[in-house]
Formats: sequence, C-alpha cells, structure tokens
Amino acid sequence: MPAALSTTSQALLGLLAFDAATGESGLTGYEVKQRADRTLRFYWTSPAMSQIYTELAGLERLGLVDGTDEQQGRRTVRRYRINPAGRAELTSWLADSPVSFPVLKHPVALRLLMGALMDPRAVTGMLLDYAESLAARRAELAAVRDMLGDRAEVRYPAMVADWGLAYYDAEAAITRQLLQRVADESAPGGGPAAGESVSADGPEAGEWVPGGGPVAVDHPGG
Repeated sequence: MPAALSTTSQALLGLLAFDAATGESGLTGYEVKQRADRTLRFYWTSPAMSQIYTELAGLERLGLVDGTDEQQGRRTVRRYRINPAGRAELTSWLADSPVSFPVLKHPVALRLLMGALMDPRAVTGMLLDYAESLAARRAELAAVRDMLGDRAEVRYPAMVADWGLAYYDAEAAITRQLLQRVADESAPGGGPAAGESVSADGPEAGEWVPGGGPVAVDHPGG
C-alpha cells in the first residue's frame, strides 16, 4: 500500500464508491470526468480527462480498483469499480488523515491587492464581473442542491452543497462591500457620491458604474 495517495486519487475513489452504491457495471474514465464536473468542481479541482485516466490506471496498478474492458461497437472502453482494498484505503483516509486548512488561491483578491496600479473603473469592472460569475456559479450549485433534495442517502452531499451556497453568498456580500468602498474612495474623480450604493449583482440598465457613468447592459439573472 502506498504511503499516501494524492487527494485527487482519493476523490476518484470516492466517486467510484458512490457509483458502487447504485450500480454494478462501474464507470469509464469519461463517466468519472462527468461526475467530477458535476460535483468536485464546486469545492475542489475537477481533474482534466488525461489526469483522470492516469489516476485510474495508477489505482488499478495499486490494486485499489478493478478494471474490465467492454466492447462498444468498434471501440473498447475500460470500466472501473472500487474493490474492498480501495474502499478500505478510502475509509482510512477519511477517518485518519489530518484536517488540512484550505489554501486560498483567489485571482480577484490577488489583483485587488495591486489595485493601486489600476484605474478605479477597472477595479470596479473586475469586481462586477466577479459578482456576475458568482451569481452564475451559485445558480448552478443551487440546481445541484435541488436535485439532491432531502434524500437520506445523499444527506452529506446536500450538506456540502449548502456549505457551498453559503460560501457564494458570503463572497457576494464582501464583493458588495468592496464595490462600495471603491465607489466611496473614487467619488471625487467621478461617479456616485460617497454613500451611494452599488449593486454587486452586476450593473442593470441605466445603473451608474463608479467613474464610468450610466451603462446599458444585458445582465443575466441571479
């Protein structure tokens, strides 16, 4: 048994464990990628297709998953199922691995750190773009949460989805605060006076963008 699997390998074992609870045929690498895109991307990294195939092959070499070939027309695809050794490894990692503090890699925060080198209009535009992205991603996660419902068998994925929704709400709140601070500090050079509110849901038609005047945009819904 390896000293330690990568977190990505453990995540793929988890996806295979979820599948084993509902199916018997296992998952192809492509199907694993689809599951990762629907789940992992909201709170972890969804691996690239090439990485998924590499990780699955490595897990099979280590005896943690079983692979079988399946003929689909002229193509041969390989399906993977977690086996008892893989389930024991996953269970041990879940129970015994130390809790690691998440590493924040926030490109908007990094750019804001150097905001003094930017025009205030550019800072505002960046934050508004981020607010739009937050709203879109939150809507995607909300759809996943609705799909999970209140079924007991997916209560923990539902908890993580609720956690993610709360995270997006908190990000939206701080983005609103940051937009207001930028507006207040740039007011002497143009835009709304200090104290005027700026929406973090993205600009609406006719709304004032600090330093840029009223704009007409087609903003997607929440």
